[in-house]
Amino acid sequence: MGFVFADLHLHTRFSDGTYTPEELVAEAHRQGFVTLSITDHDTVEGCPAMARACAEHGLQFIPGVELTAEYEGLEVHILGYGFDPGHPELLEQMDRFQAVRQQRIHEMVARLNEMNIPLPVERVFALANCRSPGRPHVARALVEAGVCRDLDEAFERFLKKHRPAWVPKWKVSVPEAIRLLHRAGGVAVLAHPGLYYADPVLPDLVRAGLDGIECFHTKHTPTVTERYLALAGRYGLVVTGGSDCHGYNKGQPLLGSIRLAPEFVERLQHRIAARRAECSMKGS
Repeated sequence: MGFVFADLHLHTRFSDGTYTPEELVAEAHRQGFVTLSITDHDTVEGCPAMARACAEHGLQFIPGVELTAEYEGLEVHILGYGFDPGHPELLEQMDRFQAVRQQRIHEMVARLNEMNIPLPVERVFALANCRSPGRPHVARALVEAGVCRDLDEAFERFLKKHRPAWVPKWKVSVPEAIRLLHRAGGVAVLAHPGLYYADPVLPDLVRAGLDGIECFHTKHTPTVTERYLALAGRYGLVVTGGSDCHGYNKGQPLLGSIRLAPEFVERLQHRIAARRAECSMKGS
């Protein structure tokens, strides 16, 4: 059968990545992946194109999304997998999340304008060309305008937390994010927990219905990965992993840096099937 690896954390141009779904699938196919999920921020807009591209290349596609959430003041990201991308409540909430993102762009650009940086907000939205814009699009506009040399400088000078153009973002609560994904027939996974040390609140998240942990991530050291594998075993959580590839928005593309083994994908699929069966019994 050969190697059947997966990457379950990928971003496209429908949020803050630079690849189209078609480009991402073509490169993943070239590298030998067989299962993919895109997890764009607060949007499922790219799922139909990703599903078609995967089908054309004979790859398995798992619908995904990455939600920015908060628990007791801690920002955490929740990955959703296997949900119905056309679920009405899910789409309604995506519209809400995207409106927040768009308003944040307006506020960040207004702060830049107040610093006598004549950046038109229309240019940022044109560069984003999606419903779920973010800070990387503002950074790209600053580079294009010659204000900054590169994206790193744009973030360091203006867009990182506590920098002059940074604007805090409204976040959904973690329990609400988990319930939303469950009602749409999906499972909820804690993204890259090593980036914000979510260990103290993990028992609470499990009680709230958390299904899994992203143990394998580009920024997780082997020690961190082993710690979360142990915690996943302790709490009966599925294990996921992915490169968190954003294309060229964050340096070189990371696709290929994480290759999730098939046994983890199989367990995730079993959890998704159980969730869907539960939804069917409830008539949702």
